[in-house]
Amino acid sequence: MTRLRTTLAAGTVLAVLAVTGCTDDRSDPSAADEGLTVFAAASLTESFTRIGQDFEAVQGVQVTFSFAGSSTLAAQINQGAPADVFAAAAPANMATVVDAGNSTDEPVTFVRNQLVIAVPKGNPDGVTSLSDLTGPDRKVALCAEQVPCGAAARAALDAAGVALTPVTLEQDVKAALAKVRLGEVDAALVYRTDARAAAEDVDGVEFPESAGAINDYPIVVLAGATNPAAARAFIEHVRSDTGRAVLTAAGFQVP
Repeated sequence: MTRLRTTLAAGTVLAVLAVTGCTDDRSDPSAADEGLTVFAAASLTESFTRIGQDFEAVQGVQVTFSFAGSSTLAAQINQGAPADVFAAAAPANMATVVDAGNSTDEPVTFVRNQLVIAVPKGNPDGVTSLSDLTGPDRKVALCAEQVPCGAAARAALDAAGVALTPVTLEQDVKAALAKVRLGEVDAALVYRTDARAAAEDVDGVEFPESAGAINDYPIVVLAGATNPAAARAFIEHVRSDTGRAVLTAAGFQVP
């Protein structure tokens, strides 16, 4: 039986793992010859982990994930990190990979995501808008602007006319959310999906300006893929009714 492995270590490049064993249910038996390595935006952690498990059960292909900020993953790919699939949280990060000649197919947008204000459970400070984050004693975490969640936050803040000085700039959305969960900040701008995944610890406050800063998520087979057949099968599974059901349940929007 195959098993799914994931890692959140952005700086570690994972090797593709071989797969043994077969099942009669595989829709593409040839794809099981090698494992599959997927680089994916941190905000996809919960959804892709579930989708990867479903994919393994059908295809018999062991999937290894590396989750991190899209800009970090794009840089790793362009530096030669071995991977079969790249799923980014914004077209700009995907473009750096495509422009470097490191993709084979045309990237396709498979979901979209929108920001919320993550606050401690129960919203003790009564935050209802971006302007509520500007008080002199308010501590706010944002993603760095080169990261998709940071670029989206900047667009939303500019649209609202809110000048905000964060106490920390994080390299991926999970790190920004962790600051709220640990009580180190009063709020953070994160994706709706991440706030929903952490619903035991945080509340996600919707705000209107987020509608003008929605991120498209593109996915592509990489030029260095050692298992391109499985890579295309994985992308097909992500875009299938089964994959979309997992993604929309997590709070993603279908394009």
